[in-house]
Amino acid sequence: MSPGTKGSTGNQSNRGFASMDEDKQREIASMGGKAAHEKGTAHEFSSEEAREAGSKGGKAAHEKGTAHEFSSEEARKAGRKGGQAVSQDSKHMADIGRKGGESSHGGGQSASSSSGSSTRGGTHEQHVKAGSQSHKNK
Repeated sequence: MSPGTKGSTGNQSNRGFASMDEDKQREIASMGGKAAHEKGTAHEFSSEEAREAGSKGGKAAHEKGTAHEFSSEEARKAGRKGGQAVSQDSKHMADIGRKGGESSHGGGQSASSSSGSSTRGGTHEQHVKAGSQSHKNK
């Protein structure tokens, strides 16, 4: 066997993509991805494909033992950050308030026109407004 070729002795070549350090591999792969996007030939993942790929990656990381395990404190911080980001979206929060108002008033009827079973007062519009304003000061 010539030096630098893979053989039964376990010697491996010092050439090629696989022998490069991970940062160099990542840099080269990134250039290929950018070129494909510029040409319009890059694959665009649907949300379902992305979810499936993420699920596979997570499962593989857990099987290898390389997955990050969140402590309860880390999980609490991440949840808090996510909640703060969502509450910044006033349209999303208004939609939530609207849906809550509709469900508590029988499909958007005001409290005075419902059967009287509601324990909350106010019109649907007031509930929507309150839902969108409740997160502005946080």
